[in-house]
Amino acid sequence: MATDIRLVRLLQLVSPSLPIGMYSYSQGMERAIDDGWLVDANDCYQWLYGILQHAQTPTDAAFLSRLHQAWLVGDSAAVAFWSAELIACRETQELRDEDRKTGQALARLLINFDLTEAQVWLREPDATLATLFSLAAVKWGIDAQDTLTAYLWGWLENQILSAIKLVPLGQVAGQQLLYRLASEIPGCVQRALALADSEIGGSVWGQVVASSRHEMQYSRLFRS
Repeated sequence: MATDIRLVRLLQLVSPSLPIGMYSYSQGMERAIDDGWLVDANDCYQWLYGILQHAQTPTDAAFLSRLHQAWLVGDSAAVAFWSAELIACRETQELRDEDRKTGQALARLLINFDLTEAQVWLREPDATLATLFSLAAVKWGIDAQDTLTAYLWGWLENQILSAIKLVPLGQVAGQQLLYRLASEIPGCVQRALALADSEIGGSVWGQVVASSRHEMQYSRLFRS
């Protein structure tokens, strides 16, 4: 586990107060709830469990491990390659926009922390959150396992916060859901780290359909 100042920096990186706009995105959940697919905490558990296991782990977390390694060895070409590959895996315009905008927002923040490598990503169309998240992790001495754990935790917490607002769920029900799903993260991290390049990739079609339909939703709170 990360220790000393590395742990403090890791906590800052996954804080909901990080000004990158993650609170604005539900990743299709808003439409799924509006269509009646998710009506209670158990539905939300099944929804998020499926995304965690079949999309976040073999896609985001696996790409994040490659990006972490590329930053670690200073291979800018590999960073650009894996970032472009990740953005290409986003099946809807909303999901691509979310990744690009949160990545660029994190780049702006990291520049203020004197991480000059973030400068080139400010307007880069292939910027992703994982690209800049891994840059910060490497520069702050956080290893790959802790980086993946924190990234998946941050994704899960934001999704739970969306469910609390949208279903709606009570705060206690939300925390119970977070507690149950968080127990899956260590296994997901180990699986992502063990994937070969040819095994990277995954999708949850229900989420893709919901995200596509959300783009046309008449009234909404979230940008995705």
